[in-house]
Amino acid sequence: MVVISSRDFRSNQSKYLGIAASGQGVVLKTRSLGSFKIVPINEDDVLMTKEEFFRKVDEGRKQIAEGEFTSVKTKEELDTFLESL
Repeated sequence: MVVISSRDFRSNQSKYLGIAASGQGVVLKTRSLGSFKIVPINEDDVLMTKEEFFRKVDEGRKQIAEGEFTSVKTKEELDTFLESL
């Protein structure tokens, strides 16, 4: 793991982002704001605004109210459903 100051990060951003992208831990330490772990975003990460999140929740609730869902009650049903995706 590499621990760096905010000044060092500002001067060498590409270097440290490359280190993080290669999988090595990078921690940015600041005096006033604390410490931050720099990690790359991958395909499993979901980035959305609060408004987008609540819109998706509302859409899901509407689908449930309209009967557009798959009911899963047992582990076997869950396994079958997940295999079908």
